[in-house]
Amino acid sequence: MKSAVETLNPTRVRLTVEVPFEELKDSLDAAYKKINQQVTVKGFRKGKIPARVIDQRFGRGAVLEEAVNDALPKFYTEAVNEADLNPLGQPEVDITELKDGELLAFTAEVDVRPEIEIPDYSGIEVTVDAVEVTDEDVEKSVEQLRGRFASTKDVERAAQDGDVVTIDLEAKVEGEVLEDGVAQDVSYTIGSGELLDGIDEAVKGLEAGGEATFTSQLKGGSAEGKDAEVTVKVTKVSARELPELDDEFAQMASEFDTLEELKADSRKRLENMKQYDQATQAQERVLEKFLELAEIPVPEKLLADEVQTRKHNLEHHQLGQMGLNLEKFLEIQGKTAEEFDAETAEQAVKGIKTQFLLDALVNKEKLGVNQEELTEHLMRRAQSSGMSPDQFAQAVVEGGQVPMLVGEVARGKALAVVVEAAKVLDTNGEVVDLSDDEDEVETAAETVEAAVEADAETEGDEAK
Repeated sequence: MKSAVETLNPTRVRLTVEVPFEELKDSLDAAYKKINQQVTVKGFRKGKIPARVIDQRFGRGAVLEEAVNDALPKFYTEAVNEADLNPLGQPEVDITELKDGELLAFTAEVDVRPEIEIPDYSGIEVTVDAVEVTDEDVEKSVEQLRGRFASTKDVERAAQDGDVVTIDLEAKVEGEVLEDGVAQDVSYTIGSGELLDGIDEAVKGLEAGGEATFTSQLKGGSAEGKDAEVTVKVTKVSARELPELDDEFAQMASEFDTLEELKADSRKRLENMKQYDQATQAQERVLEKFLELAEIPVPEKLLADEVQTRKHNLEHHQLGQMGLNLEKFLEIQGKTAEEFDAETAEQAVKGIKTQFLLDALVNKEKLGVNQEELTEHLMRRAQSSGMSPDQFAQAVVEGGQVPMLVGEVARGKALAVVVEAAKVLDTNGEVVDLSDDEDEVETAAETVEAAVEADAETEGDEAK
């Protein structure tokens, strides 16, 4: 077999392949065998029809077509390996010559991963938020914990902010009560914002037995998005009673003996959260700078496929779970379809460039992924997906997505290399040292995953 490569642009090539006819022998034998199992000829047992009879009865052309279809993937793969190409997606194949007994010639155009020159990233400098936990932050955290242990007590007074009211609701659109617009004995905390717009103002000041009418846009149901006249009747008012902030509360709400120990633990947890956020912010900003330094061409078809995948996932998965369609989503976001398409394309470009650049750095630095790193990443992904590690691992293996996870960890290691070489300052001008972060690679992998935001099928298929 002979093959040659023509570069059409930085991300697309044309392979020209010539195959001597004798190399089609195995595929021809397979074609005759397959046709033998599919047809019957009087005077011959099934599967025992001679090749010459098949040629006479069904045409040599049918055999050649079957043989070529069987052989093309193998010859294409050999040509790709010989040229040391990294193809993306499926090729467009054109058979240019087929001479029975002499020659098979074809061309194959395919997008390829571009050659990327890794830019010098040693001069990257970014600024991130300082890690500062105030007394007010600690008090807020303790108050949130205190709120979880609150009790309620029925009161005979007008409802006010923070009270829990029991209410009956009736919604009318154009004067007609909606079938799904009636609800009774609904428990609602005033100020929580969990029900309809305008309900807080309507119920505040009402005592048990009082009612009010207000207009609100419905957020769900048969008349979603329409303005409705809503009548709300308060049947009970309950006041929330918070436990005293003392050592007894600390013992009830935590493993600590004193309130001061509880506050110290809250401060430590807030510091850890802010340090995690700071590390993520540093990684995101370093990645942005790294991408700006590199020249990375993006294949048009890969970009189009990625944009389509993102839109499909949003419409049929994320929005579907929220009970929204794309039109309603754009209305809520205050965006036009054109603005949405432009943003989706921009995000897709960033995702593809991130993969290309970090994969190139993985290859240059020969960054491997060990079993411990892969297992840790798998467990984190399982946790975020709501599955047990065993369930997630089984799904990954059955879906052939182990290379996808390996790629995510490897890209995280590549980003960690760039971050370690960068200068990171906080808003106080202090140098931020991220080298002691035990989870540096894993947090970097999560940062890369957020930037890439690719569908699993796309990653496992073409974008590796």
